[in-house]
Amino acid sequence: MDAILERSHQLKQNLTDFVYDAEDELAQALESYAAVKSRRGSGDNFQQELIIDSFLTEGQVGDSSPLDLFIQSYQDLSESDRELIKSWARTFMGLFAITKILPDGFELRNWLTDKYYTVKPNNAQKLKEISRLKEGEILLTRISPVTDSYWTFSGPYTQMGKLGKPKLAVAIGNFKDNYKDHLYGDAPDLLEEAWLSVGIYHQQFVEFFGTDEVTMPGYQLNKKIAEFQEVLTKKRLEEAGIDSSKSLGEVAQEAGLGEEDIKAVAEELGADSEAVSQIFDNKNGTRKMVTPKVDLPAELRKAEQVTSISHARWGQIFLPTYSKIKAILEADDWQSVEGAEKFIRFYLEDKSINAFIWHRLAQQYPTQLEKVLQMFLQRPNFQLENDLDTLLQEYNKPIEPELPEIASVPIHLHNLFQEALMEVNKSKPKGKSQKQPNKGFQR
Repeated sequence: MDAILERSHQLKQNLTDFVYDAEDELAQALESYAAVKSRRGSGDNFQQELIIDSFLTEGQVGDSSPLDLFIQSYQDLSESDRELIKSWARTFMGLFAITKILPDGFELRNWLTDKYYTVKPNNAQKLKEISRLKEGEILLTRISPVTDSYWTFSGPYTQMGKLGKPKLAVAIGNFKDNYKDHLYGDAPDLLEEAWLSVGIYHQQFVEFFGTDEVTMPGYQLNKKIAEFQEVLTKKRLEEAGIDSSKSLGEVAQEAGLGEEDIKAVAEELGADSEAVSQIFDNKNGTRKMVTPKVDLPAELRKAEQVTSISHARWGQIFLPTYSKIKAILEADDWQSVEGAEKFIRFYLEDKSINAFIWHRLAQQYPTQLEKVLQMFLQRPNFQLENDLDTLLQEYNKPIEPELPEIASVPIHLHNLFQEALMEVNKSKPKGKSQKQPNKGFQR
């Protein structure tokens, strides 16, 4: 084992002890960090170890990190030690596939970003633990840099075994739900592009609907969203130089490309593979470019009223109860509105109602909302301006936006989800397969 690899293990242990032994602001910061992270996790040993390990490299104590404080507290550290510790700020979490077994570690592929890493355990115990792992297995873990050429495991790992495409797609979806802030931990360029796509989507939503908020019957909104998706796809095709007024057969002939090449372009732009195939199955070649239908969930399609709100950071939100909550806030006596308390409780407790919605209501109905919350919470001194964010955090609502569902994703993930969906549909009995709605896993 390399000397620097062994040294990384010793320094990591010293850092962990330093944080555990702290009794000042560092200890308070760890406690607060763990409290926030624990709200989302399962509370098992893996989750607890992961929280501690994450705090070591991601936590904040005022303007400093635990890594900064550790270096400041040990002035006798060599320059190489300091550089190694500073590099741990690049530690990230991923969903890794073992692509190759090495004598002292693995070649891993981070499925979330399609990046590859050489990873070596930095102690004999970890090396023994991982010796049973096999090529093709999936690991949920964090890795830290050691040198320019290889990394090491940081904290615990979860062994998920070998996963077929459908189960791998589910695992990636679970990662996206549970570790949103680590989605592109090793690819800031992808993260930036994903956030930019949310802003572009919002701008196009406003251009299409003329406003950032629309309310209409669910079935009607479903049709309008489908029209909106068609406009988006046409814009993507135009950006790629594809004439959307012609059939794909005509486009392929004029471009001197094969149908498979045009299919690939269309699918990368967000067109459903099945829909593209249907176009080319038309022997006459007269069918025009189409956008696969994007359906709202059945419960929203059937709803009497659905409000769709778009934001450049929070994304797109569908609320079948927004008209009801506004009616409560507009009423002279809010308690006289049928089911008022149930709706207020739902808006506080349900994770689908995010901080953006609360701040939007606070901006539109500041006086009424403050009075409603004072009575509902039985807190007569509650002040909307000063106490709203604290209240939302009490109900586990993030104050800052997390990457929303409409954000673009790398094409390799889009392809995985398409292939997984095809496998699932093939395994279903004929006549019972159902068309699944697109979830935005594309760019």
